[in-house]
Amino acid sequence: MSQLFDNGKPIYIQIRELIEDQIVKDQLKEGEQAPSTNQLVNFYKINHVTVAKGVNQLIDEGILFKKRGLGMFVAEGARERLLEKRKDAFMNEYLVGLLQEAEKLGITTEEIIELIRKMKGRVG
Repeated sequence: MSQLFDNGKPIYIQIRELIEDQIVKDQLKEGEQAPSTNQLVNFYKINHVTVAKGVNQLIDEGILFKKRGLGMFVAEGARERLLEKRKDAFMNEYLVGLLQEAEKLGITTEEIIELIRKMKGRVG
């Protein structure tokens, strides 16, 4: 197995997220051909079934689609759907807890915004 993968998360999910990341970052554009299952298997040296599971989830969600005999392609509107899904996940995973804790500590909205600006300057 490739050292690129995190042992704390199923590999098929990581494969799926790698492809999603390429779409979100515009490295894979709508209408372009996505890497084939065989290419991913050979590149990452992982099981075909594992790769197929991640890819098939993207097909089921309409992010990728198959053209018989040609391969998989990025669907129209895929980037926008992924951005929306990830923004929702970001809010649920990070902002809800942040706002609840800020409320407990009496931190105002303005203070939160200022803290975010300071941290973004360090990270960005």
